[in-house]
Amino acid sequence: MTMYQPNSEQDLADLLRDADAPLAVQGGATRGVNIAGAPLSTCALNGVRLYEPGALTLVAGAGTPLPEVEVLLAAENQRLAFEPSDLRGLLGTDGIPTLGGAIATNTSGPRRIQSGAARDFLLGVRFVDGMGQIIKNGGRVMKNVTGYDLVKLMAGSHGTLGVLSEVSLKVLPSPECSGTLIWENLDWQASLAIFSAALNSPYDVTGAARLPAFGERPAQTLIRVEGFEASVSYRLSELSGHLKTIAQSAEMTMDVVRNAQLWRSVRDVEPFVGKEGDLWRSSIKPGNMPAFVAALDGEHMIDWAGGLIWSLVPKGRDVRAALNGFGGHCTLLRGAHHLLRFQPEPAPLAALSAGLRKKFDPRGILNVGLMG
Repeated sequence: MTMYQPNSEQDLADLLRDADAPLAVQGGATRGVNIAGAPLSTCALNGVRLYEPGALTLVAGAGTPLPEVEVLLAAENQRLAFEPSDLRGLLGTDGIPTLGGAIATNTSGPRRIQSGAARDFLLGVRFVDGMGQIIKNGGRVMKNVTGYDLVKLMAGSHGTLGVLSEVSLKVLPSPECSGTLIWENLDWQASLAIFSAALNSPYDVTGAARLPAFGERPAQTLIRVEGFEASVSYRLSELSGHLKTIAQSAEMTMDVVRNAQLWRSVRDVEPFVGKEGDLWRSSIKPGNMPAFVAALDGEHMIDWAGGLIWSLVPKGRDVRAALNGFGGHCTLLRGAHHLLRFQPEPAPLAALSAGLRKKFDPRGILNVGLMG
């Protein structure tokens, strides 16, 4: 099958205007999504067009590799605060994650509980809709809110409303130091209590997760804080004392390498890499986390203080059945190909989503069937 890879925004517009069959839109093709249609890659729409460290602003082509962006920002001691994940190991895919792919999927890592999601840092977009029209929306600073809702709409639309060609983002300074409190072998309820108490403390927590047992390593409940070294040390000590009423004393680490490894494991769901089974990602009310995982056979990794659950379950198991009564929604990341990737929406929301797709892609050629 022909792979389309336009070299410019105008080439992309011409391609979409003349298309007469479905297209499978992709960035770095790292997420293992199988959609009917000829592949359309944005990888050639790459390169940083504007970077102003003083203004905390970055503008880049949608196909720009994420590692390239992260190296550029690190040279100025800055970062993408939404901590985008790299799921290639988890999903067994090749390619390189792209900036546009991270935005199109609204990829947001452990820091979401403090900094927000990818869409919260999106200032502006350029994209081509299903009719081949080039659309620019938003701006390069937060004050410019022209078309702000449309900018947010593109984040998480998974290429069903249009193909991103350029994104404008707010970036943030990197912290001087990161530190983590670690508890071993806490059960689900105790972990939830730790999360709740930590997030309701004044110590500005930037990560709250639970890694399952892996090899010889026991299950670990993690709380992260970031900032200036003296402040991190003080806040970790205060938090540790504050949380002793819930669980035994925690181990405290401020080691740079170990902290990076711990939170990369959470961000990229490393405990499930190379393991057999179907992989699901569930978003629920944090307070329902212990009951949800208890009702579901399998292994679970917890992020976002209990609000995000990664589940590795036996092949063919429909996790959505276990979700009944808990609220929230599940996404199938790997396996069980007879099931829809995304959870069916309630009728009113489904009608709204279909209306949006009809408006932006009236011929129905962009990632057909992916989201409904």
